[in-house]
Amino acid sequence: MNKQLWGGRFCNSLNELTEEFNASINVDMKMASEDVEGCIAHAKGLAKVGVITKEEKDQIVKGLEGILIDIKYNQIEWTTFDEDVHMNVERILTERIGEVGKKLHTGRSRNDQCAVDTRLYMKQSIKDTNEVLTKLCLTLTNLAEEHLDTYMPAYTHLQVAQPTTLAHYLMAYVDMFRRDIERFNDTYKRTDYSPLGSGACVGVPYPLDREYVAKELGFKHITTNSLDAVSDRDYLIEYLANASICMMHASRLCEELILFSSKEFSYVTISDEYTTGSSIMPQKKNPDMAELIRGKTGRVYGSLITLLTIMKGLPLSYNKDMQEDKESVFDTVDTLISSLKILDGMMAHTTYHKDKLKNGVKQGFTNATDVADYLVNKGLPFRSAHKIVGELVCYAEINDLAIEQIELSKLQTFSKLFAEDIYEDISLETCVDKKNIIGGPNKNMVLNHIKQVKSELSN
Repeated sequence: MNKQLWGGRFCNSLNELTEEFNASINVDMKMASEDVEGCIAHAKGLAKVGVITKEEKDQIVKGLEGILIDIKYNQIEWTTFDEDVHMNVERILTERIGEVGKKLHTGRSRNDQCAVDTRLYMKQSIKDTNEVLTKLCLTLTNLAEEHLDTYMPAYTHLQVAQPTTLAHYLMAYVDMFRRDIERFNDTYKRTDYSPLGSGACVGVPYPLDREYVAKELGFKHITTNSLDAVSDRDYLIEYLANASICMMHASRLCEELILFSSKEFSYVTISDEYTTGSSIMPQKKNPDMAELIRGKTGRVYGSLITLLTIMKGLPLSYNKDMQEDKESVFDTVDTLISSLKILDGMMAHTTYHKDKLKNGVKQGFTNATDVADYLVNKGLPFRSAHKIVGELVCYAEINDLAIEQIELSKLQTFSKLFAEDIYEDISLETCVDKKNIIGGPNKNMVLNHIKQVKSELSN
């Protein structure tokens, strides 16, 4: 005889291997608090429409509140026999309060129960993620404010391109992470729907007040189709997609920290708190935390592909395949939040070497485009100016000179438009300052950007 809570129509019990293979409690116990909260709201909903009495509701809620306390203090013994967190909670409740506990599952299926648990878990996870992202953005913004006059080269193709400032550079990542916050907020809106009342797949024959139960659980909306409510996980996929983009941004920043902390660059020194040594080479100081974030990005990508693959061929409505949705989601939430916390601390405690960064601007003719713009402002078509400056760079390279080191008489052999004002016009400070356009590195433009971001993040 099968003793599972669902085992009435089965003559034989699961074999030991099947029971272990079928169970998900070792994963979904992470949603135990959400499951109990859902149970409490459901019990209140049943009582509101007279499916159970007020006295029965009070017994059930009191029993569930006791379980919730035991979950908080890790006093619950979970079993694979009960398969998942839902059946474990129901059995524990019935053991504690008796037969009335068996009434809790009236008008409910594990299908809509699981959907409400994952939605509650994901709503909190989005809030937690954005809290850490906001802190990271503020750290980067504060750093930018300290480095408005710290010059560095901007790169394209990892080749020095034009002069900018460290503030301008840091604010680029702030904007990336702010878009990540927006994406998570947008996903929150679509997650904020209660599926309770959907049953196994086609609703339930009880006059449940779904709006009331949704409000009890803090949901803004209820789902409008029971088949969809129990069988889609697009809100989880959205989180994983957002997390993948966010980790990509973090990985890019870490890649540059790794490069910039190398002896070849020596632009930055990462704090000892966020580096490790070598087991064989005594001199080594490795940027392992940055490398781990870069590596964990692939792990998050894998979670996204996992869930997309699980869902891609499933017919309506619920299928057991969907039990595999949680492990990758839980792992991604933990991985993303821990990575962002590490990145935040690492950026805050990194030393930025102003002289080295400034010297980097002097390599590779970063003011060449400004020379071309100088000629354009003297009336020369840009394409003609581009050719002249290309020839000028070729001469400078052969003679191991920077453009600003070439005498005016020699400059004038390339173009008669060159005059004494060329040297001021292509100085490092001028090259940055005259990019006085929204989005550019001009000090006032970056400062305005910083003020705007701080205002938005404080709201």
